[in-house]
Amino acid sequence: MRLRWAGHIARVRDGRRAQKHLLGNPEGKRPYGRPKIRWGDNIIWDLKEVDYDDDWKILAQDGVTWPVYLMDAMN
Repeated sequence: MRLRWAGHIARVRDGRRAQKHLLGNPEGKRPYGRPKIRWGDNIIWDLKEVDYDDDWKILAQDGVTWPVYLMDAMN
């Protein structure tokens, strides 16, 4: 489900609020301690399970290849 949502957000037009939150870089400093796990990090880990190591945002733009990786990750 996370990969399906990420593909949807990567394909929406620029400037949408959800895209800004997922793909943007927040300003300011993080607090001390263990770094928080970001949504994008989880997407990268999910795709590494199906042996994909490149930029997932470019892959999500491809409407033919992206569903193949989605099905591999779900199985």
